[in-house]
Amino acid sequence: MHTAIKFALTVAVAAGIGPVGFSAIAQTDPKVGTTVNDPIGPVPDPTRVTATMPKDFKCTGAVGKQETCILFGDPAKPGPYMVMYKWYPGNFSKPHFHNNVRWAYIISGTWWTSSTCVYDERTTYPVRAGMVAADLLNGIHWDGARTGEKEPAVLILSGNGPNITQSVDENCKPVGPAR
Repeated sequence: MHTAIKFALTVAVAAGIGPVGFSAIAQTDPKVGTTVNDPIGPVPDPTRVTATMPKDFKCTGAVGKQETCILFGDPAKPGPYMVMYKWYPGNFSKPHFHNNVRWAYIISGTWWTSSTCVYDERTTYPVRAGMVAADLLNGIHWDGARTGEKEPAVLILSGNGPNITQSVDENCKPVGPAR
């Protein structure tokens, strides 16, 4: 007999429930082992769990270039936020930095990023689906998707707002207003 079963049976006997009582406890719970073929449960109480349908995401940008969809929070306001970016092939941001750390999880495609101050797409590095990246505090970078990719780079990015973006010139000096 397996050691763990012997131990459990010994504890059950010592507790006074005996082998028959232990057998009843060890039976499969009918609430466990549900499959996708079983009926679905009720919609969760929205005061405890929320769910947002993709059609209800607030998105900006342009299909075929770059889209940003707010999943929760607001990057422009204090507090945590999460956004989904879709970088379509052949589109990139320009060198910039942020006032806060931001974390990105790449869902699909390849996100190409660079930490140079000079915009040259040959300096971008592939961050592939399944990888996690971080835009560090005041870390100059830029990113997007290279021409020739078969699909957009889709990533989930989170941080604490307000998020401020500051563009930089080729000498890494801030230019223009922060946004």
